[in-house]
Amino acid sequence: MQYISTRGNTPKMQFSDVLLMGLAPDGGLMLPETYPHIDDATLTKWRTLSYTDLAFEIMQLFATDIDKADLKGLIDKTYTVEAFGKADITPVRKLKDGIKIIELSNGPTLAFKDIAMQFLGNAFEYVLKQKNERLTIIGATSGDTGSAAEYALRGKENIEVFMMSPHGKMSEFQRAQMYSLTDKNIHNIAINGMFDDCQDIVKALQQDADFKEKYSLGTVNSINWGRILAQIVYYFKGYFASTENNSQKVSFCVPSGNFGNICAGHIAREMGLPIDRLIVATNENDVLNDFFQTGKYRPRTADKTYVTSSPSMDISKASNFERFVYLLVGKDTQKLTALWADVNSGQGFDLAELLGDIHSKYGFTSGKSTHADRIATIKAVYESDNDLLDPHTADGVKVAREVRKNGEIIVCAETALPAKFAETINEAVGQIDIPRPAHTENIESLEQFVTVLDNKADLVREQIEKFVVAK
Repeated sequence: MQYISTRGNTPKMQFSDVLLMGLAPDGGLMLPETYPHIDDATLTKWRTLSYTDLAFEIMQLFATDIDKADLKGLIDKTYTVEAFGKADITPVRKLKDGIKIIELSNGPTLAFKDIAMQFLGNAFEYVLKQKNERLTIIGATSGDTGSAAEYALRGKENIEVFMMSPHGKMSEFQRAQMYSLTDKNIHNIAINGMFDDCQDIVKALQQDADFKEKYSLGTVNSINWGRILAQIVYYFKGYFASTENNSQKVSFCVPSGNFGNICAGHIAREMGLPIDRLIVATNENDVLNDFFQTGKYRPRTADKTYVTSSPSMDISKASNFERFVYLLVGKDTQKLTALWADVNSGQGFDLAELLGDIHSKYGFTSGKSTHADRIATIKAVYESDNDLLDPHTADGVKVAREVRKNGEIIVCAETALPAKFAETINEAVGQIDIPRPAHTENIESLEQFVTVLDNKADLVREQIEKFVVAK
């Protein structure tokens, strides 16, 4: 399988090369030339597979330059009971009103991002050894990506990690997870700004070709294709767990900020998985909701991005959105490049003429949730089902209930465990003991290690130069 850039000016590449890459050299995002199509007979064969066997069947279609036995070894090493607590990795549970929830937060950092990041850590180490290279990871996190990446990459050979987060904007638990790590290859940087500022710094350094080459820059943000690939797997697994045969369709409702998680669902649908609708659930930062309702994409600046009680979605510039728009505009790289030039200039763009395709051809719809909504949803689900939802998953359940059609099977993608957001949970249901895994007990009391910097790419550049030897 060959990979190309959404901007059209990067030579075709293999999976291993794309895995180590952040933005493409032309500023675009890498994706396969075409998506493989899965027929009904293959779906039937896959329906009863274990998580690891299903992951192998899907990933081997995309990682064609990795020896199959080695790929199977990486997958088996990643998806273990020890790492995820359960053999089926992503079980599906059902609320009394019929809404289903796919459990994606059983990994070491209690967030859905562990599922992709744990694979990425093992895959990075493997590919770097094969190529005899090293990698400097620069990342940005609004809450969960950072800890998932750090726990996946801590102590890995030939990898240094520089993770930026918005200073003071994450929950106490999220900060403790990241900043308490003592591994020498992990470097936490808190930026005086919002998540989008951190993401802009990542892009600025990625787009400096000389610096990128000199320090072997890569990224684990959701723009990394390896993360998208690993996430495709659980859409298939969630579909099989929610249906009895392939004639049934399922809709997925996904809390969305950076568009990475639901992008994987979109690709699964393009591959032939019988997905009816892909429901984008946003919080008060509702740029994506506006687009899927009106066709107008108007990213906001950091100072117009709200700080909310579902902080992992406090994003106003969706980094993965370009992969979908590339298909939406018929793979027209020139048009795509012009659209993103308008985004970068602050104008955004208007594709209202394509709303029919957005809704019918690609199955997207959306909804919005506010603080009051998520508090009410957490409370209602706790009272009706004795089931605690984290704030982001609550956003998804609220929107799913709002847009559900008669007879529609909706599976909500769980974002994190409620233990990560105790303040919001207690506001919703009162002071209760929130269950948390043993390995997270009292992490808030551990010593923390973080460097606070102003919102300037050059200051982050200096940190990298301080710890990494240039080529």
